[in-house]
Amino acid sequence: MSSAANVIPAVRFENVSRHFDQVRAVDNVSIEIRVGEFFSMLGPSGSGKTTCLRLIAGFEQPTSGKIYLHGTEVGNLPPYERDVNTVFQDYALFPHMTVADNVGYALMIKKVSAPERTRRINEALELVRLPQMANRKPSQLSGGQRQRIALARALVNRPRVLLLDEPLGALDLKLRQEMQIELKEIQKRVGITFVFVTHDQEEALTMSDRIAVFNAGKIEQVGSPAEIYEHPATAFVAGFVGASNLIRDELAQKLTGTASTFSIRPEKIRMMEPGATVPNGWAWVYGTVREVVYLGMFTRFIVTLENGGELTVVRQNLDETSMDVMSNQGRRVQLMWQRAFDRVVDAK
Repeated sequence: MSSAANVIPAVRFENVSRHFDQVRAVDNVSIEIRVGEFFSMLGPSGSGKTTCLRLIAGFEQPTSGKIYLHGTEVGNLPPYERDVNTVFQDYALFPHMTVADNVGYALMIKKVSAPERTRRINEALELVRLPQMANRKPSQLSGGQRQRIALARALVNRPRVLLLDEPLGALDLKLRQEMQIELKEIQKRVGITFVFVTHDQEEALTMSDRIAVFNAGKIEQVGSPAEIYEHPATAFVAGFVGASNLIRDELAQKLTGTASTFSIRPEKIRMMEPGATVPNGWAWVYGTVREVVYLGMFTRFIVTLENGGELTVVRQNLDETSMDVMSNQGRRVQLMWQRAFDRVVDAK
């Protein structure tokens, strides 16, 4: 079996930049997306992730650098000559057409025979579990159903790479969470490379094989969801992907013996009574609970430290009621955590 290093990637950026006048929307990005993986581009608005997606699709051209699809440079190819399809947030379904006609529109343009077109439309609708909706109009579907029809329309062409531009953004929270699982299951069944753009870290962590975290046109870190969350490379990644406490300067010096900035996740910190025994290899500080935020499944505590600064602590609500957790406000506590959970990060 060939090693991963010898496999031609589905998508490769080689020192790609895209400038709009003085704005560096994408700034010297190099990245490889593997064949058959669910790859997410995660970052805030304006970080460059959507521009990268448009560069892959051919809707934008790079200012500099090269883009390859399955080993072929595509810098001069128009979108219709690239073996990719895009699913947009607004679905872009034709309102006057039935679901079946929407799904099969590209096949009709390509002059695929009617029997073959019908077969592939039915296959695509079965894939998204909506075969019974073939004769309905988009206005007769729910938001989640329209999203799945847009996905079926993109998959019916059998692209080698599917681009998804925040396709779940218009859905409510419960449906969005359900669709995260369903999208990942569909990707596994079809085996197509999915490139997914989102600003929602939960979406990226839930679905992705790997994640690229974008910031100001550059990639801060690429890795698996666990690597990104548990081993953030920079302060930006630590703060953007989940909540994180950044400890620096004098407090870092006191706790670690070095002034390097490090992060500690709120759920890794235990909140104890003052004077609790501290095991070997653990860090500890004293503080006072300034604020308590009850969130049902868990509670967030903001603790003002005696040494200056604040730490956020998250604790799951196992046996406590909201009255119990709210009573912690103003209480003096001892915070402690395993030093093994400290992650030194680039402070930029």
